[in-house]
Amino acid sequence: MASAVFLLDLKGKPLIARDYRGDIPLTAIDRFMPLLQEREDEEGTGLPVLTENGVTYLHLREKDVYLVTLTRKNANAMTLLQFLHHLCKVLTEYFKALEEESIRDNFVIIYELLDEMMDYGVPQITEPKILQEYITQESHILEIMPRPPLAVTNAVSWRSEGITYRKNEVFLDVVESINMLVNPAGNVLSSDIQGAIKMKVYLSGMPELRLGLNDKVMFESTGRTAKGKAVEMEDIRFHQCVRLSKFESDRTISFIPPDGEFELMTYRLNAQLKPLVLCESVIESHRGRIEYMIKAKAQFKQRSTANGVEIAVPVPSDADSPKFKTTIGSVKYVPERSAFVWKIKQFQGGKEALLRAHFGLPSIRDDDPERRPPISVKFEIPYFTTSGIQVRYLKIVEKSGYQALPWVRYITRNGDYQLRMPDPATPGTSRLPPI
Repeated sequence: MASAVFLLDLKGKPLIARDYRGDIPLTAIDRFMPLLQEREDEEGTGLPVLTENGVTYLHLREKDVYLVTLTRKNANAMTLLQFLHHLCKVLTEYFKALEEESIRDNFVIIYELLDEMMDYGVPQITEPKILQEYITQESHILEIMPRPPLAVTNAVSWRSEGITYRKNEVFLDVVESINMLVNPAGNVLSSDIQGAIKMKVYLSGMPELRLGLNDKVMFESTGRTAKGKAVEMEDIRFHQCVRLSKFESDRTISFIPPDGEFELMTYRLNAQLKPLVLCESVIESHRGRIEYMIKAKAQFKQRSTANGVEIAVPVPSDADSPKFKTTIGSVKYVPERSAFVWKIKQFQGGKEALLRAHFGLPSIRDDDPERRPPISVKFEIPYFTTSGIQVRYLKIVEKSGYQALPWVRYITRNGDYQLRMPDPATPGTSRLPPI
């Protein structure tokens, strides 16, 4: 439960101040910037939660604006920080850019939004589309305000009634990001999958959707046997539209969706994965030059193709005179990143590609392997998931009985995907052919 919400400039001067409970003097905000500076000096970084004299300051920064909420209660910090993120999202939706100038130009609308988004310190309506139905850009003009939409007064605050489409469609994307760290020998040191199910909903009325996945826990709890692979998801987080009680009782994902684009759920899987794109590297350091050989391997099924592959290989910051030769794609030296980037538009599963690079080194230096950055890889593989998660069904029920078309797509892409490089070979022990 928040006591007050402030929007501050970079010097800590209040641009907007909204007191909800009156239990904290507004002058308490004057201690925010000194307290933040003290913590940054002690910790080396600013903490999102600060406390002094029984007052808790929760904050986030967006460009040249601080969004701060104060409380004396034993409040849920994550709830208040989430509210600040929603407030940031709403203001950005209204003004396109959340910065000091846009706040000064629209303070009347901001006070109206704060009154609707929070009541006596308790978050209420935080969906931009619902707020935009009755708080418009012209709301500072003295006009008769339109009636609040039904979404504000009923239990489904994220969707308005009366939505109509000529063609009813649902697009569902299962997007998995692979986080991985690989040592120079090609062994995986750490790996996990961060997944998200994203939807675009263009449905009339107030539809009820039910989504079924090959969820291992669901099959075990019901005593059923999965026809294929079952996946055990961890750290599941849902959009507020999902009926959590229904999911907890029988693992059914049932919901009335928002209109348009939203993220239905996220999940994580800890799994020992093999690298989808493996890069083997050989480095030779000589007096006045350094040479690289990079072999890229697409270690997934031949019927799949990785699109937009980018392999960034770090080089010494003073390297110059680059020369490249590759069997596929294009290579570019990017001096501001101290790396060369190998781009492969399409990399088919089971294929290999080879790159050789040569750089001049004007200075002699000792290469510290602990400080040598790893190779980073970007890619996107459509129609493919590493975890094996599958949408078993997506049912759409609406009282008018219309037919809707569901479309499902699977995408695997890189997350924090890094491969450590070996120590440079001693000249003469692994002689690379000249370019």
